Amino acid sequence: MADFLYEDVARRIGELIEQGTFASGSRLPGLRKLSRQFGVSLGTVIAACALLEERGLVIAQPRSGHYVAEQEAESLARPEVGKPAEGPALIHGQERVLALVQAHNAPAILPFGAAVPAVEFLPSGALDRSFARVRRGWRQRVASYDFPPGAMELRVQIARRMAMAGCQIGPDEVVVTNGCQEALTLSLRTVAKPGDVVAIESPTFYGILQAIESQGMRALEIATYPSDGICLTSLERALTRWPIKACVLMPNFGNPLGHLSPETRKAELVGLLRKHGVVLIEDDVYGELAFDHHRPWAAKAYDEQGDVLYCSSFSKTLGSGLRLGWAVPGRYRDRLTYLKYASSQAAPTLQALAIADYLERGGYDRFLRGLQRRLRVQVRRVIDAVGRHFPPGTRVTRPRGGFVVWVALPPGTNALHLQEQAMVAGISIAPGPVFSNGGGYDHCIRLNCALPWCPESEAALAELGRLAMRQRPMT
Repeated sequence: MADFLYEDVARRIGELIEQGTFASGSRLPGLRKLSRQFGVSLGTVIAACALLEERGLVIAQPRSGHYVAEQEAESLARPEVGKPAEGPALIHGQERVLALVQAHNAPAILPFGAAVPAVEFLPSGALDRSFARVRRGWRQRVASYDFPPGAMELRVQIARRMAMAGCQIGPDEVVVTNGCQEALTLSLRTVAKPGDVVAIESPTFYGILQAIESQGMRALEIATYPSDGICLTSLERALTRWPIKACVLMPNFGNPLGHLSPETRKAELVGLLRKHGVVLIEDDVYGELAFDHHRPWAAKAYDEQGDVLYCSSFSKTLGSGLRLGWAVPGRYRDRLTYLKYASSQAAPTLQALAIADYLERGGYDRFLRGLQRRLRVQVRRVIDAVGRHFPPGTRVTRPRGGFVVWVALPPGTNALHLQEQAMVAGISIAPGPVFSNGGGYDHCIRLNCALPWCPESEAALAELGRLAMRQRPMT
C-alpha cells in the first residue's frame, strides 16, 4: 500500500493510463470529478496530479486541465523515405480515387479513407448563426455574383489570418476560389502548360496528382522525409537535370505524411527555386492545425519576388462542403484572377459572407485551439490502435499537426486488396498507390483521424489489422 493517500491515487490513475482508459494526449477528468471518483479530497487529487507530472505521465495546461503525456509506441518505427521513379511522367490510375471519396458519405461506412473532418469537429452552431445573419442582412448581395477576386469582406479576414503565417499581404492580393483544389488547378494553369514538368513530393496528396493530370502536365516525384518534408538535395539534383516549370508542395503537415518542414528549410526551398527560375505552388490547407498551437510560417513568408503561389481553404477547419478557398498568387495575380473568372465566374457569395461574419466576430482562434487538442488526441488514439492491432513490422508516421497518419504495412501487403476487403467490412481507407504516380507504396495506407472515437472505431482498426494479418508476403 502507498505510504500516502495521494500516492495511491496517483498509482491508480497511472494504471488507468497504462490500460488505455485515459489515452495518450487525452484530457483527464477535472479535479473535482476525480475527487468524487476516488472518494478523496480535492487537495489529495491535486497532490496526485503533481506527482504524475513529476513522473512525466501527465501535463498541466493553464486554464485547460491535465492531459495524458503522449507515450511513444516504441514498437512502431517510422516509415522509410520513399524511392520514387526517376523521370517525369503523365499521370495515370487516378480514377480509383472517385470510389474512395464516394465511400465517405456511404451509410454504414466508417470513413477512415477521405481526409474530411466529421461534423462533430466543426463549429456548426456559430456558423449557423453567421449564415442566418447574412441571409437577413445581405439578401440583395447574396442574389448577385461576387466576381473575382471575390468578396472583399472575406479577403480582408483572410489577409489578417495570413499574417499569422508570416505573410504580410493586403486583401487585394487574395483571390477567393471554390476550395483549395480549384486554387491549385488555377495556379498550375497560370504558370505552366500541357506537357510541362511539375515537381511534387512523394508520396503526395492525390488531389495534386489529379490537378496535374487534368492539365496534361507531367509529374516528377521527389523523395520526401516522413518527418520534415521534401529532400532538398534530391530536388536540386532534379532541377539541374529536368526542365521543371513548377513545384507543388505541402510544407506544413503535408498529406499524407503529416511532415512539417523546418523554417530554415522553407527559406532554403524558396531560395533554391528562385535560383533555378522555378515557381512554387504551396498547398497550406493544414497549416492552422498544429498540435502545439504554434502556427508554422508558410513558405510564402520567405517569398520576396512574388514567385510563390499560395493556396489554402477552410475545408479542414470549418467544413469541406463550404467549398471556399483562396490563392495568393503574387506577381501572377492578374492572370490567375482572369482564369478564375473564365473557369467558374465566381465563388459562392453566401458562404463567403457567412465565413467573413464568423471570422470578424472572433472566437475562431479559440475554436482552433480546441480543435488542435482534439485532433492531437485522435491521432494518438489511432496510432496506439495501429500498434495494438496491426501486423509486426508495421511502421507509422507521428504527425505534429493535421489529422492523417501514413501507415506502412509489411512488404508484400497489397493495399488495394486491403481496401476492397475493408469496404466489405464497412470500413473505408485510402490505399497508398493513389498518392503516387510511379508506384512504390503498394503496402501503405492513409488513415483519417478526424472521427469521433468510439468502440466502433477501435473495432474497425482491429478488423483492419486482422485483414492485413491474413495477407501473406509475396515471394
